[in-house]
Amino acid sequence: MSLEKILAIAGKPGLYRLVTQTRTGLVAESLTDGKKLSFGISNNVSVLSEIAIYTLEEELPLRAVFEKIQQKEDGNKTSVNHKAGKLDLEEYFFEVLPNYDEDRVYASDIKKVIQWYNILLDNGITDFSDPGSGEADSEEA
Repeated sequence: MSLEKILAIAGKPGLYRLVTQTRTGLVAESLTDGKKLSFGISNNVSVLSEIAIYTLEEELPLRAVFEKIQQKEDGNKTSVNHKAGKLDLEEYFFEVLPNYDEDRVYASDIKKVIQWYNILLDNGITDFSDPGSGEADSEEA
């Protein structure tokens, strides 16, 4: 499964897999507990493949940040918990992405990235390569 089908929904914890789109919104399944929920067009829905993190030079796609975390952790879960303190989160993120923009990337953003990465790993989603680059596996998880 690629990041194009994974959603973050404002006001709802965790991540969701897009099941189907409807005339009035979408149906998504929680990656945490498997419950299916319906969301209207008024909900703020973000597709993970469209999210980027500010660095001092550019905006880095979230998939690239996930790849850097994956390399640092040798494919395992993060060594820091998303509930860790602000300084621990920032220190960890600096190790992963030394050029991230500290003025525009908040501890709450780092917390989400770490939590999302661990949720994706728990669900067997480990291919963060760009499907447009030709490196991605055509097989879905």
